[in-house]
Amino acid sequence: MQIVNSFIPFRTFAAVNIFGLIFVRRGNKFTDDDLRHELIHTRQMRELLYVPFYIVYGIEWLVRLIQYRKPLRAYLNISFEREAYVHQSDTDYLKTRRHYAWRKYL
Repeated sequence: MQIVNSFIPFRTFAAVNIFGLIFVRRGNKFTDDDLRHELIHTRQMRELLYVPFYIVYGIEWLVRLIQYRKPLRAYLNISFEREAYVHQSDTDYLKTRRHYAWRKYL
């Protein structure tokens, strides 16, 4: 489900997925690839029962921030994001994706 609004997410991002709800900032271009990216995150969240997804995501972001020392580079190297970016253009990925596929990107 997409919710178009003027507040969420921060201006640097087109969309954010919060518990399976996709918030799209008004005026941003939101493509089919962007939607698939967010749907991959929804699948990841379900696998980890939502709250643990955010805990793992946050811990991994902190580890990557220490590793790379740049917030954007840390974000782009989170395993959840790597899986989503690699497969966001694959229209069949969610049909063939294996459970916990994000672990491959750790």
